[in-house]
Amino acid sequence: MRYVTDEQQIDSLEKQQWLPLLRRGFQLGWVSQGECPDMPTADMTARRWSNDQAVLLPGIIDVTAWKSEIDAAHKLMEATLDADEVSSLLEQPPYSTRLSPLFPLVASSLEEHDEQGIEKVYFDAEEGEELLAESLWCKASWLSFIEEDASLRFRFSFGMECMEDVAADPERQLWAGKLCDTIFPESKSITENEVILPLLEKIVGGEPAFVERIVYFNAPNGGAQMHHDVERGHDGVVFAQLSGSTFWLALSKPELIDSLIDFITDPNNSSEITRLLPESADRLQLAELLSDRAGLAAYMDEFDHELVEAVMDRSALFTAYLVAKGYAYILNAGDVLLMPQRDLDNCVWHAVTCLGDEPGEALSFAVRANK
Repeated sequence: MRYVTDEQQIDSLEKQQWLPLLRRGFQLGWVSQGECPDMPTADMTARRWSNDQAVLLPGIIDVTAWKSEIDAAHKLMEATLDADEVSSLLEQPPYSTRLSPLFPLVASSLEEHDEQGIEKVYFDAEEGEELLAESLWCKASWLSFIEEDASLRFRFSFGMECMEDVAADPERQLWAGKLCDTIFPESKSITENEVILPLLEKIVGGEPAFVERIVYFNAPNGGAQMHHDVERGHDGVVFAQLSGSTFWLALSKPELIDSLIDFITDPNNSSEITRLLPESADRLQLAELLSDRAGLAAYMDEFDHELVEAVMDRSALFTAYLVAKGYAYILNAGDVLLMPQRDLDNCVWHAVTCLGDEPGEALSFAVRANK
């Protein structure tokens, strides 16, 4: 991988080899793909996972075997964008045929209370007259408030949103996963992958169970800002790129804290910090945070952490710093990125940017050992 902060640094004869890093209106540099990285050994994968480091598994999914399903998923994404709803689409073939009779659609909500929500569709799981699981749902949402960002996600869970607990109700979470498999059969490219499953069994210490499933469509100018995915009931995240390409920054929280302190306190970066935080009071508050590592770590876990968000998500120079440290990855169709999420103090934080002119489908499944 090659990276530059300024387009002027690119040789005019090589411009077609470079792609812009544009997310939510912020230009974060340009990248050019290099040679495909080597597949890590199982021992190396387990060691990196236990050390709270991301692991890239290049080309581990044969996406050609799932081409028709991936194409259908893109059509569903496009239809959702056009209709601004999803329930009516799931009541038509091929989805109505796949869902019936196991998953009857029982209700839907247009999620007017959620600015990013499009629609939540509720299902039960039934076999004959036996109710196997109730209040399962698929929720379609925008990934940001940016009008030029068409990124979508379809999240699968159960019960009341934000109060569901995969650790307390693994049975309903299992059925929510089966609902995901039904609507997006290409999910089985992970959940039934004979290469990935033994690897995950080694690193999580038991038969892998996939919980908290999300199907993403990262679109141009879209992606996700720097964040973590720690949640009770799972050990980490398996992210599979099924179409398109994405650029990632992924590093442990202690590594991110070290990087923030080193970058922000470097006098060579003072003008960049002033550009990002023009108010002197904000820079003073940030300096105080940097002097207290525990306080900085706690601040990063707050919903509003604007002072560090400005650096992490809006600075090409900070992106360049993380790339130089080896924390950057490019995922192409068939690649998988593993990200351990041990706890709030020891987890992989990550940011995603769509590469290229077309949206790409991806799977993000939390994983734990089946108890």
